[in-house]
Amino acid sequence: MISAGDYNFFLWKRNENQLGTGFFVRHSIVSVVKTVGFVSDRMLYSYIVIRGCWYNISVLKMHAASEEKSDDSKDSFYKELDQVFYHFPKYHMKILLGDFHAKVGRENIFKPTIGNESLPQDSNDNGARVVNFATSKTLVFKSMMFPHQNIHKYTWTSPDGKTHNQIDRILIDRRWHSSILDVQSFRGVDYDN
Repeated sequence: MISAGDYNFFLWKRNENQLGTGFFVRHSIVSVVKTVGFVSDRMLYSYIVIRGCWYNISVLKMHAASEEKSDDSKDSFYKELDQVFYHFPKYHMKILLGDFHAKVGRENIFKPTIGNESLPQDSNDNGARVVNFATSKTLVFKSMMFPHQNIHKYTWTSPDGKTHNQIDRILIDRRWHSSILDVQSFRGVDYDN
């Protein structure tokens, strides 16, 4: 755990040359953190369980296989995600967040799960996969349900600064969807350790 300003940072890196994963937690709520865990080096799954008044909140963060990876690699990711998802008790509020490398378009068939505020017009293969996963687990995409300017929707910018995409997602159990009041991206936030 690293302390920085008003936050504690729970960071996990296997070695210096590997991507890391973790959570920033305000000092004021560190006392309600029950567990922080790291599930997989390969897929960079990490989770945090926060004690709530009536139920616990399990937040699972991951980094999916990119679009150009093989179908086997993508299938392996979702198989592992399925196992990790069922690791948490049914009564917990479950929130999934992370880089799914998924462009989820505005196809009408997806609207009950994704809402109306998707940035890309059409879905890529990873987009269809994450929507299928969400539907099978009764999850909704809160990161695409709030009307914001496009600059507050995209989560990735190409190195030349000309191409923008919305590939990171926040999903939550449908029954708890009203617990997330807003989601937007902030430009310029970057952390490299």
